[in-house]
Amino acid sequence: MSTQNYSVKNKVRGYIFSRSFMSERIPQHIQNIILRDYCKKKSLTYFLSGVEYTQENSYLMLNSIISDLKNLDGIIAYSLFQFPENNTERKKVFLKILKKKKVVYFACEDLKVSNIKDLEKVEKIWLIKKSLKNYLNEDYEKIKKFCN
Repeated sequence: MSTQNYSVKNKVRGYIFSRSFMSERIPQHIQNIILRDYCKKKSLTYFLSGVEYTQENSYLMLNSIISDLKNLDGIIAYSLFQFPENNTERKKVFLKILKKKKVVYFACEDLKVSNIKDLEKVEKIWLIKKSLKNYLNEDYEKIKKFCN
């Protein structure tokens, strides 16, 4: 997954999923279309995506992309919610990227993380999403019990 040192600017490697995330399942080809379109709008040079493995809680491809950031300016992910759901693990991933002075873009949410302030904003969004997910799951279970 080596990236040659081209003289172009704003080089980003795509990151997509082959499994569902946060109860959503988006086909890989759709994720890639969204990434290409986002990069075009934001004047980013898009390098082919790494596809995360289907195993639950696997982030081997994400870690591989992070390790290979030397000749890139960052990562473009389809969604913020493809990053680890575990708060500690997710923060470690972001800090690894920031330590390398790189940027992470999230196409669906039209967000980026390039500094600690951005990271704090993204973490708040994550906590809200997780709270909503838990709340909706509780309601779903109540409805399911009531219907049975």
